[in-house]
Amino acid sequence: MKALRVGICLVITFTGVLGFASEPATDVDPLSGITALLTQDHQHSPPSTSPPLSLTELEAAALANNPEIRVAMRRVATAEIRVRSAGSLSDPEFMYRGWGTPLAKPWDLNQTQHMFMFNQSLAGPGKRALRTQLASEGVEQVKAELEAKKRDVTAEVRETFYDLLRNQDELLLHDEQAALARQSSESARIKYVVGRVPQQDVLKAQIALTKLVEHLVMLEQDGGLARSRLNTLLGRDPGSPLEVQGQYSPPQKLPALLDLEKDALGNRPELAMSSSGVRQGEARTKLAEKAYTPDYNLSAGYMLMPDGARYRNTYMAEVAVTLPWLNRGRHDGEIAEAQSDLSADRAEYENQRALVFEEIQEALIRARSAKRLVDLYSQTLRPQAQATLKSTVAAYQADRTDFLNLLDSQNTTLEVELDYYRAASELESRIADLERAVGAPLTREGQESNSTVPQASLLQITPEVR
Repeated sequence: MKALRVGICLVITFTGVLGFASEPATDVDPLSGITALLTQDHQHSPPSTSPPLSLTELEAAALANNPEIRVAMRRVATAEIRVRSAGSLSDPEFMYRGWGTPLAKPWDLNQTQHMFMFNQSLAGPGKRALRTQLASEGVEQVKAELEAKKRDVTAEVRETFYDLLRNQDELLLHDEQAALARQSSESARIKYVVGRVPQQDVLKAQIALTKLVEHLVMLEQDGGLARSRLNTLLGRDPGSPLEVQGQYSPPQKLPALLDLEKDALGNRPELAMSSSGVRQGEARTKLAEKAYTPDYNLSAGYMLMPDGARYRNTYMAEVAVTLPWLNRGRHDGEIAEAQSDLSADRAEYENQRALVFEEIQEALIRARSAKRLVDLYSQTLRPQAQATLKSTVAAYQADRTDFLNLLDSQNTTLEVELDYYRAASELESRIADLERAVGAPLTREGQESNSTVPQASLLQITPEVR
């Protein structure tokens, strides 16, 4: 910005020399290619048929169309389907058995005993319910992952939105600097005629004007990158035209750390995921302990006896019971493994909670620092810059200062405005990080808002030469 301010001031000398060159009819301006970029206000974006989108509209579109969120939603649907089969019975079995057929007459089936049976295995009491609980906790974990992804996408949308909004404001401020360059150029041509411009300043003006164009190129690059990222988050083609509208709305007061930690315990998806993992581990341990509960196998069938039997039509019923007490080594090992996993799950929850609290603390520190900068610009630097500009304008109109001091004061005001937009955008990004760390949006009471360039920075300069 300092280079831009110096460049605008030095345009006076350079353009005056060009106007006083050898033959006016054949003079060629060596910087015509650069100054041509400043002859008109910059066109910030190609024409778009869609209206500018607000932050609320962008967040709603991202939640509905973001590809990563859609993948997470399909995983939730898959996990919910899995619950329906987790506690179901095993498949029933049908069995046919024929025995007693004489080897001398293998075709004589009248001498064969025919048996038709159905078998059904039954898990011990409580085992099916625990398996269903395990699958249900798996659904809760996947849902927590979905909520975490929604929070991440929402935070990225907010950060990118304010980056793009800041870029649009910076381009407007750049247009103000371009307007100042045109006014300075006209004033310099007039003052050179009276010989008040040193020749060495002409060479410095070349570098300054090039820096002004370089600044425009970097602004366009930043805007293109932010627009591409925001389109991707919305599930659109990265090259689609996109404009945003809105205001910076920093809260006047940030919540206390203890309140944020309390909110995070009930809203942070990662904590909900770890808590579900603990419950899943508890259910898995109970299921391992249920291994000592016997399983059953029920069978029932019809038997057709050979010819000559007293009763040809008979039935058969059978009950089989497992004896888990005879395999204590295996089941005790499974129980110990489940208990160890449960201890690890509980330790993981405590670790996750500590990480969340650390993330909240860091995000709150950054947000407070950004808030102090915004307050500094809005309450001190901006009023000081505006007051200085007004005073300089009054002094210039009363011939108590020169034109270069006026340009320096106006460029300082524009620089302060640009820094304020950057600080406001940074604060919104830090608040988005804080909301992501807490897992819930912050309550914004008594918001501050300012998204327009003050009229004092748009003063018209009418230079006079005596």
